Amino acid sequence: MTAIIELLSLCEPSKVIAPHISYSEYVPLDLSISNDEILSSKLETAKDYKVFIQKHLDDNKGKIAFGGYQEIRNLYKRSTVFNAENSEERNIHIGLDLWINESASVHAALEGRIHSFQNNTALGDYGPTIIVQHQLDGHVFHTLYGHLSEESLIGKQVGDAVSQGEQIGNLGLPPINGDYAPHLHFQIIIDMENKFGDYPGVCSPRTLDHYSTNCPDPNVLLKI
Repeated sequence: MTAIIELLSLCEPSKVIAPHISYSEYVPLDLSISNDEILSSKLETAKDYKVFIQKHLDDNKGKIAFGGYQEIRNLYKRSTVFNAENSEERNIHIGLDLWINESASVHAALEGRIHSFQNNTALGDYGPTIIVQHQLDGHVFHTLYGHLSEESLIGKQVGDAVSQGEQIGNLGLPPINGDYAPHLHFQIIIDMENKFGDYPGVCSPRTLDHYSTNCPDPNVLLKI
C-alpha cells in the first residue's frame, strides 16, 4: 500500500465533484461525535442535515463542505446496515465526504475502467454507486463514488474506459441517495475483496486497522 500512496501523492490534484468550484471555496466539516454542535442540534433526517450543512457553508462563505475520513459518527445509528441487532456496530467513516446541496456533477479521479456499479438501496446505504479500477506503475487500486443519482448508472458497462476528469454521474438527492443530505462519498480501495458495486464505507473499531490499510485517506489524491 505504501507504494500506491507514494504514487498518488505525486499525482496532480483531482477534483471529483463540480470541478468549476475552487478549492478556496471548500470548507472543512466535522460530523464526529466529538462535535458538540452536532450533538446539541439533534439531527435526525436528511432535511435536518441539509439545513445544518447549508448554514455551515453560509457561515463560512463556502460552496462545498468536506471531511470525514476516520470520523466516529452517530449518523448511522438509524440504519440496520450499520447498527443491526446481534451484529457489531459500524460507526467509523473510511471515505471522504463532499457535501453540496445540489445535484452536482461527479467526475473520475483518474483514468481507468468501470469495475462495477449498482444501486445499494437500503436506508443509509450508498444508493447508486460506481467503482472505477485504476492502474499506476503496475499497481491496481479502485475509487468508489457513492450517493449518486439513478440516472448515473444508465448506459454504464463493466469495463468501460473513463478518462481523468470525465463526468461519470451526478449526485443523487434523498431518498434515492440512501436518504442523506446530498453529498459524494469518495473512497480509495486497494483490494475490492471480491465485492461488486459495493464496498464498506464505514467500519467498526475492531476492523479499523484492516480498513485503514486497504482504504487510505482519499485526500492523498484530492489534495484539498
